[in-house]
Amino acid sequence: MTEAFPFSDYIVFADESGDHGMDKIDADFPMFALSFCMIEKAAYVGSVVPAFQQFKFDFWGHDGVVLHEHEIRKRKGPFTLLLTNPELRTSFYDRLNGLMADTAMTIVASVIDKVKLKAKYAHPSNPYEIALLFCMERLLAQLVGLKQAGRTVHVLFESRGKQEDADLELEFRRICANQRNWGYKQPDFTKIRFEPFFVKKAANATGLQLSDLTARPIALHYLRPDQANRAYEIIETKLAGVKCFP
Repeated sequence: MTEAFPFSDYIVFADESGDHGMDKIDADFPMFALSFCMIEKAAYVGSVVPAFQQFKFDFWGHDGVVLHEHEIRKRKGPFTLLLTNPELRTSFYDRLNGLMADTAMTIVASVIDKVKLKAKYAHPSNPYEIALLFCMERLLAQLVGLKQAGRTVHVLFESRGKQEDADLELEFRRICANQRNWGYKQPDFTKIRFEPFFVKKAANATGLQLSDLTARPIALHYLRPDQANRAYEIIETKLAGVKCFP
């Protein structure tokens, strides 16, 4: 902690759904979504993490399992237990849905429709960079509203490898230096000292698992708004802003 920038009362976890490549776009899922989950630190250490650990102990007998949306949906890895026992499967989803509903968090997200982006712009920007700026704009507004100006806010990302992490950190710091503002909005990111931090999946960070579980439901809601989406319904009240672009 520095005297000029004391630590914030909040921590932010970021994860994405879909890929940000523009060369080959998946016709079934042409979306890229980035989700930021902001949680008060006192609630995170006092109730959120213990609740998720207890959930894991109850189903696996240990808390070493990483809750990964893709593996849960496909029932792979440690989630093969959902394949053969209907009662256990129902209990698992009821408990997980309850945890998501009970978690006191604020979500800001951005969804990029890559097909529309490619159609509108001859040389479109990287969808991740676009989504990152939109999420940071909404995160800044939330934190300033919570009187966190002048503080250090850590934003945690899952590590994707040395080069990808370096590229993301560079773009993140450009945004924080007000070098990426565009359009009529000119938010001042220097009001808060944002610091990115990259965490390996093996670290089993509860907050990163939360953000992973929120990203795809948000993307699906904008891709197929008329389709039933229980996961989105559970987190909808926690959404402080979603920017769908273009």
